Amino acid sequence: MEAGRQRQGRLWSNLKEVCELLHIPVCPINVDELLFQHVQFKTGQRIHTIGQPFDMLYVVNSGFLKTVLIDEFGNEQVLAFPMKGDLLGVDGIHTRHYSSEAVALSDCDLILLPFKKLTALGRIHLELENMMYGVMSRELVREQAMIGMLGALSAEARVARFLVSLSERFAQMGYSSKLFNLRMTRHEIGSYLGLTLETVSRTLSAFNEIGLISVDQRTIGIKDVDALKCLRRLPPSRARSKLPGRGKAAAPAEAPAPLLAAL
Repeated sequence: MEAGRQRQGRLWSNLKEVCELLHIPVCPINVDELLFQHVQFKTGQRIHTIGQPFDMLYVVNSGFLKTVLIDEFGNEQVLAFPMKGDLLGVDGIHTRHYSSEAVALSDCDLILLPFKKLTALGRIHLELENMMYGVMSRELVREQAMIGMLGALSAEARVARFLVSLSERFAQMGYSSKLFNLRMTRHEIGSYLGLTLETVSRTLSAFNEIGLISVDQRTIGIKDVDALKCLRRLPPSRARSKLPGRGKAAAPAEAPAPLLAAL
């Protein structure tokens, strides 16, 4: 779903199109005249801020964003990098105020879901209410998986899993899973993964050095996704410099012994 429809000079989508975007397999109600407005945001614009009164959920139709917490000193903690098909604003339901801030990392097209309209529909169509609970639960499961990863994996493994996750998400959206641009900075990746900017940069360089990926500023090429999926730690830099085929992607079965020992 990219086109939507025009009404009063603006882009709108019906409920079926919204359900498809959210990966809800079957739209429980067929109401073509029920439309939801699209709104465009430029890179750097805020979609909602911390403490802002809650009245809206957002579905990402295109573009990339970050959601962050901001402490009293102005420091950001990145919570997520929403992209196409993700639901924003769920954290505002409990207190009726958003507890995080959402910022566009690229030009974005979002679909507005007024919460009062959704709850009114849910009272009439229980199937829709259950479907929306399912979408919210999916977002929660993703966050829990990230928390588990942060507590269990080394710095190198966190970066590796992050790249694999991005690769899989790009594939789901119909884009290349092997070559993509990072919309977020190294610092933002570090905040998300609980790492410093220096650690993220050093790890990406090490992955490039041994041929797992290629790095050209923000462009990442995935060369050995299987090795990234199961990587635990990298061999020491001194050992990496002696690896045969350094800088070239090797098939997993032919990976050098020091690297296999670290996987």
